[in-house]
Amino acid sequence: MKKALICGVSGQDGAYLAKLLLDKGYQVYGGSRDAQMASFSNLARLGIQNFVQTVSISISDFRSVLQTLLKIKPDEVYNLAGQSSVGLSFEQPVETLESISIGTLNLLEAIRFTNLPIKFYNAGSSECFGDTGKLAADENTPFRPRSPYGVAKAAAFWQVANYREAYQLHTSTGILFNHESPLRPERFVTQKIVAAACRIANGSKEILTLGNIDIARDWGWAPDYVEAMWLMLQQTKADDYVIATGRTCKLSDFIRIVFETVELNWQDYIRIDSLFFRPTDIAEGYANPSKALKQLGWRASTSMESVGARMVEACVQMRKNL
Repeated sequence: MKKALICGVSGQDGAYLAKLLLDKGYQVYGGSRDAQMASFSNLARLGIQNFVQTVSISISDFRSVLQTLLKIKPDEVYNLAGQSSVGLSFEQPVETLESISIGTLNLLEAIRFTNLPIKFYNAGSSECFGDTGKLAADENTPFRPRSPYGVAKAAAFWQVANYREAYQLHTSTGILFNHESPLRPERFVTQKIVAAACRIANGSKEILTLGNIDIARDWGWAPDYVEAMWLMLQQTKADDYVIATGRTCKLSDFIRIVFETVELNWQDYIRIDSLFFRPTDIAEGYANPSKALKQLGWRASTSMESVGARMVEACVQMRKNL
């Protein structure tokens, strides 16, 4: 039985990845800064909380990382931890850089120090690319990040590449474009939109205030993307991959789909406020995931329209269960 350690198991991707690995027969360890106090609500929502062995690990503390690896001796380590909000990174740039960049470095160095044959996955981000205009970014597109989050993810990416080349470790980064699910917290704009639409459909008189809704992104379905993470660590040779649908849509299109799903006209309930605009933002994000298809056999199976509709359906169901 293979053993996997997921750092950041309480988040959206961590929970879906844990479920995938359990279904594949893995022994799954879920890392959290304080496993005794964390609620692991996403694991509970997926019905797998009792099957994941939770452990306390602070990836910003090298000793904590080393002790955990020596205790568990995992076959695979998935690094999904760290500050995960682009918007929040402008308010907390130091925390963002330390939790993502230093955390990744501690994991890499601890793996090297143990000399165990651990395969390592690092969660990269399309935010590393910055604004590429109409160019569909692939693995050879230069990084020009436009947020503290993107800067931190870019630093972590090059650390992973360096450890792969310098120390021959099996380390890979998935450069993931936007991917959503019902497990997203409301501080993410997609879930903020879904939650508001469901409340309004249920009788709320609120108006939802948003920032720039003309931004365009490549939106996918999170359960699809965790399969790509697993596939990377099954390859004989470690490498980096862009993971995306290859289709870009405006945020206003996502809003329209969500409100249409609850039979409302979105324009009656949305207000734009420039105070919600980010200091620097990416106007449009385009992706070329052809390498993942060619080498991993992976392709996104869910459209943006289906992502929005599924998130609404899950929200409606949760309200019924309350």
